[in-house]
Amino acid sequence: MKDSIRQLIQHALDRLTEQGVLPEGLTPAIQVENTKDKAHGDFASNIAMMLAKPAGMKPRDLAQQLIDALPQDDQITKVEIAGPGFLNFFQNSQALANRLEAALADERLGVRKAGAHERVVIDLSSPNLAKEMHVGHLRSTIIGDAVARVLEFLGDEVIRQNHVGDWGTQFGMLLAYLEEQPAAAQSELSDLEQFYRAAKKRFDESADFADRARQLVVSLQAGDAECLRLWHRFNDISLSHCQKVYDRLNVRLTPADVKGESAYNDDLPTIVAALLGKGLLSESDGAQCVFIDEFKNAEGNPLPVIVQKAGGGYLYATTDLAAMRYRSQVLHADRALYFVDQRQALHFQMAFEVARRAGFVSPDMRLEHMGFGTMNGVDGRPFKTRDGGTVKLVDLLDEAEQRAYSLVKEKNPELAEDELRQIARAVGIGAVKYADLSKHRTSDYSFNFEQMLSFEGNTAPYLLYAYTRVASIFRRAGTSMDVLGGQIALQAEHEQLLAGKLAQFGDVLNTVGEKGVPHLLCSYLYELAGLFSSFYEHCPILAAEQEAQKQSRLRLAALTGRTLKQGLELLGLETLERM
Repeated sequence: MKDSIRQLIQHALDRLTEQGVLPEGLTPAIQVENTKDKAHGDFASNIAMMLAKPAGMKPRDLAQQLIDALPQDDQITKVEIAGPGFLNFFQNSQALANRLEAALADERLGVRKAGAHERVVIDLSSPNLAKEMHVGHLRSTIIGDAVARVLEFLGDEVIRQNHVGDWGTQFGMLLAYLEEQPAAAQSELSDLEQFYRAAKKRFDESADFADRARQLVVSLQAGDAECLRLWHRFNDISLSHCQKVYDRLNVRLTPADVKGESAYNDDLPTIVAALLGKGLLSESDGAQCVFIDEFKNAEGNPLPVIVQKAGGGYLYATTDLAAMRYRSQVLHADRALYFVDQRQALHFQMAFEVARRAGFVSPDMRLEHMGFGTMNGVDGRPFKTRDGGTVKLVDLLDEAEQRAYSLVKEKNPELAEDELRQIARAVGIGAVKYADLSKHRTSDYSFNFEQMLSFEGNTAPYLLYAYTRVASIFRRAGTSMDVLGGQIALQAEHEQLLAGKLAQFGDVLNTVGEKGVPHLLCSYLYELAGLFSSFYEHCPILAAEQEAQKQSRLRLAALTGRTLKQGLELLGLETLERM
């Protein structure tokens, strides 16, 4: 609908340009937004205010000229001027009903990507394999997964890349300990944190152990067969721990998506040589650096991107440049999205610029750092255990499920144990994910079990329950959301409000995919559930006065249910038919 209105406005602009009202050569970006108050129509544009100055007119006068020049369109009943010069468009109810009918008949709910389909690489999760996944890995994993799901739903080809930390000096320490304690591998390293702490303790206490660890790093990097065997063994076990967490989180990451730091190790000398060949390298205290004038420190001196240390070692920046080149030249990505902590913003800005200057990525490829804030405790400080340690992600999920189990059992003591556990899993894991996803990506947020497990407000339990309420209507009606008669007719105010929100689903998904902001989808689903609740209260469905009205409202309920279910699935939440 927004596209249709943009086209109408463009026709009006062309007419006014031909008539000499507007000067030649204007190519404005025509903005059309949903109105917040339906008394002001369904859509609004500020085009008259944008062009008033170049036209030499008052905004309201230009707005009237635009209205007079707009072509007739059956989808629009009227256009009004509001405030300083907004154009407010009122949608034809029958045209809206027709759009919803088309969405109901489509397995993709009428959603299409606004622009061309693309090949998108998504860098997400990226845990360090030296330790178990902790709460710090949650945001990258679930925000990246949600955006990947949305882009796939819009028709893009998405390539997930789990850039795990599987290379570096700490692995010498771990390999040395694995040599000393072969039984640890046989027990599948049941506690990676304990294993890491024990290895670190040996490294700090024993000079011989530390020397052996350093020697193993050199041997590993030189390709020693036994070191590589132990390294592969450790990585396999560590990745299996990660995969269990991914499966439990209902995140679409598999072992095939792992492309760790080690994958680029052989390419790092080539990266440095290529930078040297482009004349981009400078030596600073023995290190090889790229200096970029646009990035300066507090003293006004250019900041370096260090790609090789004085001793010959490489850094994260070198590996990131190799990954960018691979993603452009091998994977042929149109976009590469990096879901990494906001505190790495400067690193990525500088690395992206180096990659472009070196020709590692194609000129048209978009490199986008999708930074996110931190997850804090209720006290607003970084989330820690009571003794100040790092919280394992698996422990957090265990507690979430147990709290959800207690909550559901209290409300439904008659449910069978297996059903209780199934509901507790969906509600507990969903609550943790939704509490995170519903916050703006760049914001810090406080983790609070009581709030996220509440059945009131913008929470997973509320939305999961909202979907089950819709499903229960069809159980009582003895039919399904897929087997319906009649046609949608929008007569009552609450029918029209619900219909208008349903029609926005595709627009919301396009914004989420373009900007990487799943919280907009969360807000949309919460608002949709609220409008359905008002519709349900004011517009009887099964007790409707006429059969045609009943079928129309069932169709609206079905589209609401399918939209809620699809939206929750795009966020990575498991839906339930009853709670």
